[in-house]
This record gives sequence, C-alpha cells and structure tokens, in this order.
Amino acid sequence: MISPADIEQLATELADAEPKDILARLVPEFDSIALAFSGAEDVVLVEIGRKVAPDLAVFTLDTGRLHPETYDFLETVREHYGLDLEVLSPDAQAVEKLVRAKGLFSFYEDGHEECCGIRKVAPLRRKLAGVDAWITGQRRDQSPTRTNVPVIQIDETFSTDAHQVIKINPLANWTREQVWTYIRIFDVPYNPLHDEGFISIGCQPCTQPVNPSQREREGRWWWEEATIKECGLHLDNLQGDKDK
Repeated sequence: MISPADIEQLATELADAEPKDILARLVPEFDSIALAFSGAEDVVLVEIGRKVAPDLAVFTLDTGRLHPETYDFLETVREHYGLDLEVLSPDAQAVEKLVRAKGLFSFYEDGHEECCGIRKVAPLRRKLAGVDAWITGQRRDQSPTRTNVPVIQIDETFSTDAHQVIKINPLANWTREQVWTYIRIFDVPYNPLHDEGFISIGCQPCTQPVNPSQREREGRWWWEEATIKECGLHLDNLQGDKDK
C-alpha cells in the first residue's frame, strides 16, 4: 500500500505536471485503477488516458436522471474509443424507497445530498471497494470548493481502515480553456449540451445553462449556495484540502 508520505512526495513532484505526464507516472503505481468518466468535458481524460494506458478501465455513473443527450454521448464515446465502458447504476430498491416517500423532486425542498447519496455516492462506493485508485476530472478552476485540489491524494471519502483508495486528479492544473483547446485540436467528441450553454453537466433536473460571467458549476443545484455545490463524491476531500 502506498504511504501518506509517498502520496505527499508524488503530489509535490507532479504539482505542475501536464495530465499526460501525471497519468504516465501514476497509472503504473497501482495494480487496480479506473477512470471515472462523467459524460461532460472530462472526456479529455479518456483521450489522454487511452494514449498512456490503452487498457485503462473506464466507468461512468448512470443515475437514471441524466439528459437524453448525455446517454447518447456515452454511446458515442464508447464506440469512438472502442471502450468496454462499465456503467454503474443505483440500487433500485433504495431509489424506489426515496421516490415513494418523497416524490421525484424532493431535492428542491430538502437539498440534493440524499438523492445524490443514493444515485451516485453508493454506486461509486461499491466500485471503489475493488480498486486501489481512481482518476477524476476535477479542476481547481471549476468552483470555490475546488481551488486547492491536488494532483494526487488519499480519498478520505471512500477509504476505510481495511482498504485505502487513492484519488488522482490529472486535470487539476488545467483551466476550462485548456480543456476545450485540447478537445478542438484533437477532435475529441463532446456532449452537445455544451453548445447550449451547459458547462458542468449532471442530472437533468439539477443542471441548467450558465452565462459567461458565472463559474461553471453555478449551473449545478442552482437553488443552493455555491459553497455546497458538491454531490458527495468529492466533498470530504475538498473540505480537508480547504482546511490545510
């Protein structure tokens, strides 16, 4: 198991590195590693990751509430890269229980955490119990909660006493402009919702377009405060980073 000291050393070593170099350095460090693809602009990670490690495992979370365009896009990416894309779904009984008790849109009244916990966090927890590390598309410029995202960290949300999980954020140093420059130069497929003003794309009921003056995640859970615009996949780690 890689030690906290090793993680700190790697984070320092790769602090200013490019995504391809980060992946080339870190992917071989782990026996079991997987890339999380959300169906948004982090498709660049699929492009870069496949160049570095052609057999890199890729998975996505299907919450059951995605835009139709996102489902079509997932299939486009699967076919474009010849991916054996693993699609993770929430527990049907848990979803049914929530909907029966609170309806389909309870998050507008009591916050998104419960719904996201069932549809996103729980499936991801099951997945990460079987890997040593996962790769995400987090960037520091995405929102106020992500300004201190490191290139590599121990995942405090999904690690347990028996199983440590490492989170790798190869795009941490990149800006949105760099991501889109890469997409255009390498003709990377992207979700058509981006052309309609959607920058950060999540579930259909919880995502709306933003205007040029807004930060990209302001379109997510727009009825809530900017400081809590996280679904639970990254929140514990981000809070820890902020406290440092």
